[in-house]
Amino acid sequence: MFGFGQDIGIDLGTATVIGYVKGKGIVLREPSVVAINNVTGDVLAIGTDARKMLGRTPGNIVATRPLKDGVISDYTVTEKMLKHFINKLCGRFIFAPRMMICIPSQVTEVEKKAVIDAAIQAGARKVYLIEEPIAAAIGAGIDISKPCGNMIVDIGGGTTDIAVISLGGSVVSTSLKVAGDKFDEYIVKYIKRKHNIIIGERTAEELKVNIGCVYPKIQDVEMDIRGRDLSSGLPKTVTIKSSEMMEALQEPAGMIIEAVHSVLERTPPELASDINEKGIYMTGGGCLIDGLDKLLHEQTGINVMIADDAISCVAIGTGKALDNLDSLDAKNK
Repeated sequence: MFGFGQDIGIDLGTATVIGYVKGKGIVLREPSVVAINNVTGDVLAIGTDARKMLGRTPGNIVATRPLKDGVISDYTVTEKMLKHFINKLCGRFIFAPRMMICIPSQVTEVEKKAVIDAAIQAGARKVYLIEEPIAAAIGAGIDISKPCGNMIVDIGGGTTDIAVISLGGSVVSTSLKVAGDKFDEYIVKYIKRKHNIIIGERTAEELKVNIGCVYPKIQDVEMDIRGRDLSSGLPKTVTIKSSEMMEALQEPAGMIIEAVHSVLERTPPELASDINEKGIYMTGGGCLIDGLDKLLHEQTGINVMIADDAISCVAIGTGKALDNLDSLDAKNK
């Protein structure tokens, strides 16, 4: 049992939900997947257990991701998922917790309201929203309160958020729906086109994590995968090289770099010179694809740093922002 309600931070990701409890740090990291019985509407599994069911369910059970491209695509399921994770984070609480939730930088008012409503229905007492790039910058250990420019490229599962931050806010930002999931999609398409084999999302993700790259490697590495041969309809094993992965991921990586260019073009000159001096910070699981930092450095001529614990940066930043909740409450009174 806890005394007065807890403060929790949630990085509500398209691929993963990371939960942060004030005073404890990150205590939850689970896939944002929910398995539902189509006939009864009952939730059968949430998180890790549901992810195991992706692509492996009978007709009456569907394993889905209720968040698409960083925003809620299925309200009811998101609410159930949030309720499950809040219970896991807080145990048996007397008072409902205050919650800081992370959202992509370019979401609409309607999408913001959907997140707040789902969290309140799921048991939050009060909900605060924080933009992903700002949370990522705080989590990466950048002092965003100073009047100087910092550039963050946060590549998550559903969205890539790019922002130039100064004095605690975004000066120029953009959000594009090209990130980790899109990389997986391009891998699936490439394997189908080149090898005439159909593979699932999970196999594509394994390829991306193990041998995926967007910059030439010194030595080609390879990995065996199994899929369904389109001509025979039977299972088949093929060997994929990292050079093929580079070919498959060239287009989505190019879109991210183009977006970084467009943000830099719109950045005020004073802040642009700060970025030139300090470099670009990359956060989020998607930035860990081999060679993405090198490619961005080559294309922009600016130093690129991958933040420590890039995957958790947004959640850590959301958690650190919990320290300011009392001052936020005082302002709003």
